[in-house]
Amino acid sequence: MAIFKFENIRIAGMAAVVPKNTVKTESFKKTFGDEEVDKFMLMTGITETRRTTEFQTASDLAYVAASNLLKQLNISPEEIGALVFGTTSPDYRRPASAFVIQKRLGLSVETAVFDISLGCSSMIYGFQVVASMMNNSDIKKAILVLGDTASKTTHPEDRASIMIVGDTGVAVLLEKTEEPVPVTSLVRSDGNGYRYLIVPGGGYRNLNASREAELCADGNKRSLHHSFMQGTSVFTFTISDVPRLVRDYLTLTNTTVEDYDVFAFHQANMYILKQIAKKLKIPLERMPISIDRFGNTSGASPILTLCDAFGNSTEREINTMLCGFGVGLSWGVTSMKINTAGIFPVMEDDTVFEEGIIKSVSEL
Repeated sequence: MAIFKFENIRIAGMAAVVPKNTVKTESFKKTFGDEEVDKFMLMTGITETRRTTEFQTASDLAYVAASNLLKQLNISPEEIGALVFGTTSPDYRRPASAFVIQKRLGLSVETAVFDISLGCSSMIYGFQVVASMMNNSDIKKAILVLGDTASKTTHPEDRASIMIVGDTGVAVLLEKTEEPVPVTSLVRSDGNGYRYLIVPGGGYRNLNASREAELCADGNKRSLHHSFMQGTSVFTFTISDVPRLVRDYLTLTNTTVEDYDVFAFHQANMYILKQIAKKLKIPLERMPISIDRFGNTSGASPILTLCDAFGNSTEREINTMLCGFGVGLSWGVTSMKINTAGIFPVMEDDTVFEEGIIKSVSEL
């Protein structure tokens, strides 16, 4: 099994940013009709989502989150030894978007910087990557940034996805500690499900794929540059493999559901979250929800959910289980004690890195 254990690394702070543009789920009644939209809201719990503007990217949101986090914690850029960006929505095919964030934050050239191409599990996997780097180096502080703008690759008439996806960016500060802070993580992946959630065009396998939308087998319009989701396969995976992972984790760590104050799980949809909670006997009051107002925000959703739930709370320590699952297929779980004093409220921002918009080769 892929088990990670750390003794002296903690989450010292987290921040989340969403676009100002709010899209009400009811607005889709003009496209899909009253009955279908009402049924969707009842099933998923989503009443609205957030959307980026045309040139606003996941790195824009992640940069604002990271910048706010450093400011709130009074940490200078020179103290950061690594920056890792978990995203499936990069600014460019190359270079990695983490370099753009590094430039904007003013991080030192001594900083280790790169992207991880992961979606809904990027928080869990990203934590293991950054913590492992810190565990084997002299890096004392590092930033894990996460974000996706799935709305940009979803066809506007795709009733299976367009009302679900939301855009966001988050930042997490990892810090070495003097006293032991045991953290255990368990991750899994299954490449047999690589087609379950996929944007097949635009990569180097099919670089010049047609952008013409076609009617798909499920009755939705898409081109090869849009997101495809095999709903039944994804649903089966989430309500079987995810609970099994959490049960194995509880056995591995010799803990029970009662030992945790908060379950910050990937916000897939309300029905799936309730099914997972039911199977694991997790009290719903200990599973905070953000999907109702922000939609499915991919790998950033556990952190966005914590910022939404505890960003304005009084200082206390919460024993938190975090779980991510989705595209890949990829899924993982970890847990740790987090001080709510380092959890900051969700911000709204529409900032765009204008320098990064390259419209002509003459600009290069």
